[in-house]
Amino acid sequence: MLSNSELILAIESSCDDTAAAVLRGRKVLSNCIANQTIHKAYGGVVPELASRAHQSKIIPVVHQALAQANIDKNDLTAIAYTQGPGLLGSLLVGSAFAKSFALSLELPLIPINHMQGHLLVHFIEEEGIQTPKFPFLGVTVSGGHTQLVLVKNHFEMEVLGTTLDDAIGEAFDKCGKRMGLDYPSGTQIDKLAKEGNPYKFQFPIPNMKGYDVSYSGVKTAFTNFIHKQSSKNKSFISDNLNDLCASLQYTLVQIILNKIEEVVKAYELNQIVIGGGVAANSELRNQLAARAESEQWQVFLPPLKYTTDNAAMIGIAAYFKLQNQEFGSLSDASLSRLNY
Repeated sequence: MLSNSELILAIESSCDDTAAAVLRGRKVLSNCIANQTIHKAYGGVVPELASRAHQSKIIPVVHQALAQANIDKNDLTAIAYTQGPGLLGSLLVGSAFAKSFALSLELPLIPINHMQGHLLVHFIEEEGIQTPKFPFLGVTVSGGHTQLVLVKNHFEMEVLGTTLDDAIGEAFDKCGKRMGLDYPSGTQIDKLAKEGNPYKFQFPIPNMKGYDVSYSGVKTAFTNFIHKQSSKNKSFISDNLNDLCASLQYTLVQIILNKIEEVVKAYELNQIVIGGGVAANSELRNQLAARAESEQWQVFLPPLKYTTDNAAMIGIAAYFKLQNQEFGSLSDASLSRLNY
């Protein structure tokens, strides 16, 4: 077992955020993120533009992370990076830098599964973060993934259910675009929904077999509803924007909540651990808090700064890999799809 004095530089570049963090043991010394605003003009992430932006941002972000942590590169113990899943071009930028940096410093490499990082962020040693005990139900909710995972230990994870089409975050963004909101739309919908009636408009909740979820049907129903009503009243969206956002958000959250309830009962679990960008959604947080009270669930929600893609979550996953001396090699390939 290694000591908590080990220093890990972690790099995350799976999508459109260039991130670097430094961890000493399980404590985060720095966590720097460079966002890419260029994608707003296109209403979604453009992979080629994302990879080019990573190339220009990765060195400044790593430099910033080391400076904020007050760490010299020669003091580092290991270099961690996101191996997948994600956009292949973006992943390649992060892995190429990590491999080159590790090679130059003669340090071990630790490739990390991005999705495991989202759940293991709850093991960061920091005030305000409660650490769950195994086994627990992990729920990843983001723009690219919606999954229910049985987490048996730090790296033994079984996917029980997943989205068969759109992820919940993707559904937020696509429906938001239909209402004329900027990309990404999730935070805007959340804000507008606070002033709306979640029961004003009803949208279908699919009855999927097992623990899988589907969001394409809701997206299609919402789009058709907007088109039909707007053809009658051109100002329908602006006249009902708050109620539309509240009703849409309620439906999207209810879909995943229904499946969480099913898994909890079937597997007799009472710890629900949430990860991913949509973990910041206030409706999801409120609904989970209500279930925690009525159903005696223990709900673990990450601090807002760790909900979106960040390198601290890659670093904490790498910490446990380092404890087991599980290292990668220069020949490890970046993978756009990567199972648990």
